[in-house]
Amino acid sequence: MKAIVVMFDTLNRRMLPPYGAEGIVAPNFERLAQRSVIFDNCYGGSMPCMPARRELHTGRYNFLHRSWGPLEPFDDSIPEMLGEAGVHTHLSTDHAHYWEDGGATYHTRFTTFELFRGQEGDPWKGQVRDPEIPDSVPSLNRALKADLWRQDWINRTHMQEKSQHSQTLTFDAGIEFIDTNAAEDGWFVQIETFDPHEPFFSYPEHKRHYDTGYQGPRFDWPDYSRVVEDDDVVEHGRAEYKALLTMCDESLGRVLDAMDEHDLWKDTMLIVCTDHGLLLGEHGWWGKMVQPWYDETIHTPLFVWDPRTRLRDERRGALVQTIDLGPTLLDFFGVAPTADMQGRSVAPVLESDTPVRDYALFGTFGGHACITDGRYVYMRSSATPQNQPLYEYTLMPTRMRGFFSTQDLANVTLAEPFSFTKGLHTLQTPGSTYFNPYSFGTLLYDLEHDPHQRDPLIDDELELRMATALRDLLRATDVPLSQFERLGLPSEGALTSEHLLIRDQWTQVEQSRQPAVKPGDFGELGEVLAVPVSELMAEDAHKSVLLAHLPMLSDPQYQSFVGALTLLQIAAIANGMISRPQLSALAEALTQSK
Repeated sequence: MKAIVVMFDTLNRRMLPPYGAEGIVAPNFERLAQRSVIFDNCYGGSMPCMPARRELHTGRYNFLHRSWGPLEPFDDSIPEMLGEAGVHTHLSTDHAHYWEDGGATYHTRFTTFELFRGQEGDPWKGQVRDPEIPDSVPSLNRALKADLWRQDWINRTHMQEKSQHSQTLTFDAGIEFIDTNAAEDGWFVQIETFDPHEPFFSYPEHKRHYDTGYQGPRFDWPDYSRVVEDDDVVEHGRAEYKALLTMCDESLGRVLDAMDEHDLWKDTMLIVCTDHGLLLGEHGWWGKMVQPWYDETIHTPLFVWDPRTRLRDERRGALVQTIDLGPTLLDFFGVAPTADMQGRSVAPVLESDTPVRDYALFGTFGGHACITDGRYVYMRSSATPQNQPLYEYTLMPTRMRGFFSTQDLANVTLAEPFSFTKGLHTLQTPGSTYFNPYSFGTLLYDLEHDPHQRDPLIDDELELRMATALRDLLRATDVPLSQFERLGLPSEGALTSEHLLIRDQWTQVEQSRQPAVKPGDFGELGEVLAVPVSELMAEDAHKSVLLAHLPMLSDPQYQSFVGALTLLQIAAIANGMISRPQLSALAEALTQSK
């Protein structure tokens, strides 16, 4: 028995021909669809990248206990379990988050692994001289991620040929493993590329399929913010994503070729999946995380070939999730899941579309807590603007690229063990986010009649049913009691109309659906809104105005985070933090204070 997982990052199902996309050059995804079972109701769970990968290893949700972080000492790792059962596991990846502080325990759970450098500002090639950076569309990324932005342009100079690209090298190594071991039994290889995650770096041979006639500044790394760009820029940004997807399709084709060459279809499971999608202008937004987890970001593609059933060119509608993929591999290799795993093998779905779950839970730490039954999607916001209480629970106090702060650790208390921590106490530290779900309100959608989620519902009876299902699933996940308080849900007992949030938060729902503001919306007064906050704070008169209207700027940490941004950019990236009336009042007051 053998298994291959091909994992792309940020693969949007709506951009794939097997899921109805048109005008996309992806012949190998179409070829894959003919050789596998297509899942129409697959959802991510814990978001984004590393929380999703923790689910792949552990088969359980984690976003209500922990933000981005490494595997914990009490976690069950499915690749490690397979290795202990005699299956050789191998990882080939260019996903740079694996070798950062917040991900460094994942790849070492594999028997062997290969890592390839250069994606998204990965600190790879050392160059003191500033790189040549072409004229680019004004970007929050350039302000907020200055080091990554600079390093990314250095890295690109070392990938001028497709053969040098980290995606190509990742698939080279994965296929080398397949070629080397095709005649052997008992192995699992995960070929995982960061693409088509932003920045959308591909080559002319891929871009030629999507020529929009755009002649403006470079734009292949959209912000996680509201769309403020003109329509031609948005169209070009989408074209850059499509070009990178076509490059991914070529790499997928190489794996399918290897399976053909070695006749692996007879005894090798193939899973092609992703962690999440990306907004490319839909709902008036770029990216993910800042806004709710709309369908484009959380409803993911999934293709599975199982040599035991040999079913192909079929579709399945039963609900499955990321947490189910690891248990599916365990089932294939005859290894029993642990009692802590919430995921279920998708084998019954493959065989006869028999459901393995009634609801899917998804979200990000400190964000909306969301649930779907495959038709209705309920995204529950925090009950109050403070989005509190919020705590993290960990024995590995690192985040994406660093340790927990000394302030965080100075406020540590020991929490009682959770059901899945194997009797271990965890460190409870204060939690925080740079976004606030309350500013979007609580949302309810009917995907059957509104697949693009354009018309949120007010339906008390339906909300009560979905909120009850959410509460019950939170209890089954053994989430901290503080999460029930944050979300305004009782931890036990019946829910009533007093626990409903949509009507009370409808103002936020409507405001969050408004387009981004632009300088021209304020006439001549708008000019001051396009000046970086750090420059405004440098003048005493402007500083007093800003602190009067935006007291959060008195926090040095927050000020350092947003200092390079303009007030318009802050309004674009942080929904509801600065409203249109506030911006108007600020523009007038700042202009008068000159």
